[in-house]
Amino acid sequence: MVKLLSILLLSAARYVLATSRETPPSGAITVRKGTTTAGEFATITAALNSLPNDSSSRSVFIFPGTYTEQIDITRSGPLTIYGYTTDTSTYTGNQVIIAAAGNATTAGSDDASGTLRIHKNDFHMYNVNVKNTVGKGVQAIAISQYGSRVGLYACGFFGYQDTLYANQGTQVYLKGYIEGATDFIFGRLGSAYFGENTIAVSGPGCITASGRISNDTFSYVFNQNTIVLASDAASGTSGNIFLGRPWGVSIRKLTAWHPRVIFKNTVINVPMNKALWSVWQPTDPNTDDVFYGDFNTTGTGSTGAVRPSFATALTASQAATFSISSAVGSDFATWVDAAYVV
Repeated sequence: MVKLLSILLLSAARYVLATSRETPPSGAITVRKGTTTAGEFATITAALNSLPNDSSSRSVFIFPGTYTEQIDITRSGPLTIYGYTTDTSTYTGNQVIIAAAGNATTAGSDDASGTLRIHKNDFHMYNVNVKNTVGKGVQAIAISQYGSRVGLYACGFFGYQDTLYANQGTQVYLKGYIEGATDFIFGRLGSAYFGENTIAVSGPGCITASGRISNDTFSYVFNQNTIVLASDAASGTSGNIFLGRPWGVSIRKLTAWHPRVIFKNTVINVPMNKALWSVWQPTDPNTDDVFYGDFNTTGTGSTGAVRPSFATALTASQAATFSISSAVGSDFATWVDAAYVV
């Protein structure tokens, strides 16, 4: 009876999640591309600028369209952005795109190049795609994340090099899409949980590049994600993909890096390099203090894996210690949308 009740509750939660969001939620201000209607905003920037910088909770609803803007979110109070969709449970029906072409060389830093820059706590976003359109050749961030208690739900993040900058704070990425090639999920001090995402690889390289400089228990934890080849992947991508490498350069001699990256229950549908994990550079491996682990890694791309000495094939009991709680804190239930948690 208890098992049956659990199944019914789970089914009910999924039914509630798989609904449309085609009109603004109560209290939300509205963004509609090209609008001239009083009370609506034609750009996301204008809508955000209209909000008071106080402790009040606010929300923004965005109608379909591509909004070519660089968004910098800094208001102090809680903020939620909702994108128009016919199915809130998945990124596949997202109809709102935020796009920009910033690059770190011109902008002056990784963060400054971001299409969406989050410099606040208590931010949530649903069903919005964020793109950096620069492409190959330079660091160019889609999302630069510096806040705590940040939830990104059924969102898509598109770039090539350094797509997703999980650099500070506690954050979750659930039921979304992340695309890139070179070190495209990376950061120094951020703690992140990635659940049931599609991770699409568009060129040879490493999915993660953690350069963690604090020797603590926080980490990047990936659970129930699927790794695929992007539809426009470069020739030679297959067989030249790694789960991660420890980000760091010659400054390594002055400090120690402590990357902690765990992949659990991952389905790999594209051929990986047999090692699965990589050094930073052959002449500067940076592997002395890393913790890289994977558990229950399946799919055709993981066949014949031969892990290096600095990586661990986790046991079930070891893997169980890495969870959303270990990644972002035991208080996660107070700020993470439970309908999206896996």
